[in-house]
This record gives sequence, structure tokens and C-alpha cells, in this order.
Amino acid sequence: MSAILVSTIINGDEVEFACPPEETLLNALRDRLGLTGVKEGCGTGDCGACSITLDGRLVCSCLVLGAEAQGREIATVEGLAEDGKLHPLQENFIEHAALQCGICTPGFLMAAKTLLESNSNPTETEIRYALAGNLCRCTGYDKIVRAVQASAKELREVEKKKNLRKKSKNKKSKK
Repeated sequence: MSAILVSTIINGDEVEFACPPEETLLNALRDRLGLTGVKEGCGTGDCGACSITLDGRLVCSCLVLGAEAQGREIATVEGLAEDGKLHPLQENFIEHAALQCGICTPGFLMAAKTLLESNSNPTETEIRYALAGNLCRCTGYDKIVRAVQASAKELREVEKKKNLRKKSKNKKSKK
């Protein structure tokens, strides 16, 4: 059996791995690269547990071949935390008890992050629509929606503070 050498960027890091042509990206991430935050729930793209972003687009990694990652940029749940600090989505999932067994959590986090990157102030309906490709058998969805709403609010406040600091710096530099 021949292997395909794949060069990609995962969570900001350049990575190379070899995989058989028929291996899914899900299996390559978990078994070859040790990124076990990506979960296999169904293997058919129905549950969203294996959700990642591929070039900024949310995809089910069980439906993508590992070889298709060549030259692409991948983000997984392992890339959410920065410098040892949890992402606001992760913090709010804990705060709002939006997780139990944890199988679906990485997929929900990636779907929510993708939503909030394109819509910083989503309605409840927009949140539910964005998360519709993810299934949870433990918590129900209300706690997850509340966690995303709280995260959206927190991220907007952080962005507002950044903008105020920029304006303040610009005023000082003009003097």
C-alpha cells in the first residue's frame, strides 16, 4: 500500500504526514497527528462531532480524505485556546453546563466559532441554524445556545475595547 505525503497547516503550524489514499482526514488527524479532540460520532457526516475548518469553511472531517488537506489550512478544537487560556466559547460551555459526555463538544465549538467569525451578533435562530449540523444526545440544545450567546456578547465587548484602544492611540499619535 502506498502512502501520500501531505503538507498542510494545522492550527497555525506547518505539518507533514503520510497517509493511505483512502484514509479520512478524521483518522489522519486522530491517529497520525494525535489530535484527538476531533471525534468520530457517525462516520457519515450526520452528527458534526468531527467538525473542523478547512480553509475557513466548516466541514465534517469524516467526509474529507486526508490527502485533500494538501496545501490547505486546518483548524481543530485544539487550536481554540491561546497561550494556555481557554477561548471564550470554551469558557462559556463550561459556565453554562453546555456539555456532558463531550463527544459532540468539539464539533459544536468549531461550528460556533465559525458562526461568530462571520456574525458577531447572531440571533437565537441564527445560532440554532448554524449548529443544526451537530447532534447532542446528552444536554439538549438550550444550554449550548446560551453559551454561544454569552460568547458572542463577550467577544463583542473585547472587540469594542480593542477599537477604543486603537482610537486612543491614533489620537495620541496625531498630537
